[in-house]
Amino acid sequence: MLFWIVAAALTAAVVLLIVPPLLRKPEGAAEERAAYDLEVYRDQLGELERDQGRGLISEAQAAAARAEIGRRMLAIADRGKASAKDGAKGSATGKTAAARAPRSAMALAALLAVLLPLGTLAVYGKLGRPELPAQPLASRNLDHERGGPPKNVLAAMDKLKAQLAETPDDPQGWAILGQAYAKMGRLSEAADALGKAVALAGDDLELLGSYGEVLISANGGTVPDEARKTFDRVLAKDPTEPRARFYAALARFQAGDSKDALERWSALLAESHADAPWVPIVRTQIAEAAKALNLDPAKVTPEPLPAQQQPPVAQNQGQNQGQGQGQTEGEDQQQMIRGMVDGLAARLEANPDDVDGWLRLSRSYGVMGESAKAIDAARKARERAPQRPDVLVAYASALLSAEPRSSKPGPMPEEAVASLRQALAAEPDNRDALWLLGLNAAGVGQTAEATDLWTRLLAQFKPEEPEYTLIRARLESLKAGG
Repeated sequence: MLFWIVAAALTAAVVLLIVPPLLRKPEGAAEERAAYDLEVYRDQLGELERDQGRGLISEAQAAAARAEIGRRMLAIADRGKASAKDGAKGSATGKTAAARAPRSAMALAALLAVLLPLGTLAVYGKLGRPELPAQPLASRNLDHERGGPPKNVLAAMDKLKAQLAETPDDPQGWAILGQAYAKMGRLSEAADALGKAVALAGDDLELLGSYGEVLISANGGTVPDEARKTFDRVLAKDPTEPRARFYAALARFQAGDSKDALERWSALLAESHADAPWVPIVRTQIAEAAKALNLDPAKVTPEPLPAQQQPPVAQNQGQNQGQGQGQTEGEDQQQMIRGMVDGLAARLEANPDDVDGWLRLSRSYGVMGESAKAIDAARKARERAPQRPDVLVAYASALLSAEPRSSKPGPMPEEAVASLRQALAAEPDNRDALWLLGLNAAGVGQTAEATDLWTRLLAQFKPEEPEYTLIRARLESLKAGG
């Protein structure tokens, strides 16, 4: 009942604010306006006299200004006389109009006084929820109301952070946490988490690219030095990687080297297919660099390669990208990444003997959370290079990434263990194989084997390196029966 009383009082207050001005008669409004204007012009004449007395204007300027002000005052007086004359000639007509105007205003006021409360009641009756109980602030999910992530997502992130506090050597865990922070807009935390993942994963090209992009977003779109170095690392491993080529050129452009940036973007465009999702962005950047160099963009913009048939997913992505020009910058970047991954998959279908390409595709799918595709890409790399240790380790890692996370250690899939043992046989000092096989041995209670593997791994690091401290702590935990 209290709610309805307050609502009725507010509605009545709104009606009282709207209706009274409609009932006021407009008589005398013109005369009041004319009198106000004349008073303003008199003040201007007084100000003119004061300016002339202070020597701010000359006599000729003062005379011209007086004449203009006088002309305006006479015009007001003439309008007043004309109105009075017209009023005397058509008094009957004027009285009729004067009488008619208040009646229309009163009708409008009465209509608003009735429709406003009834309309408000009708809208609230349809959309309102008077039966909803009061919600104290402490019981409300404010993050969800503000568009934040649901509580279950936050709980999962807290659990992941707790796991990383116990096992800080998990690059995939840091990568997942960093991607989650990036989607929430917490870019500085995303950059910190992805930086830790990069430090642990080494030359994971997809992870390096994601880290560089987050650094740029956290820096307001400007490429910081750390991001530039990150993309240069990617290009050192894969000079054809389009995302790294784009941002490396952007770093040069923002540093003032427009010529180098133009050359890099032009080369990227010339080597890209016309239906690649990054082509429009590259064209725009080429035009900006050309203008900075006082060049005609049409003359320095190369034509891309002919369009190629892309998988259905890539085509849908392209259509969505064309329809979503109003999306946020973070969504645009995700679409660009997806387009690059799909483009890489299409190129590998045309050239399936590119083993390193299959590895990059597997890592990309792994970061995107598509475990089945990551395993399939790694399997194709192993089929073409069955003796390469890095390929065998990548295949095992893809299999492990698809396994559900558990707080209790346990045996790894037999296929992953077999692939790791094959990698270790081909390269006895392979760090990844030593570490993962040690984790598997420790998980199944084979302490002696785990100790042997991790001791061999420990010998490859110096005491001042963080990996040395981590491995040594694991060895001591094994000795203590942990």
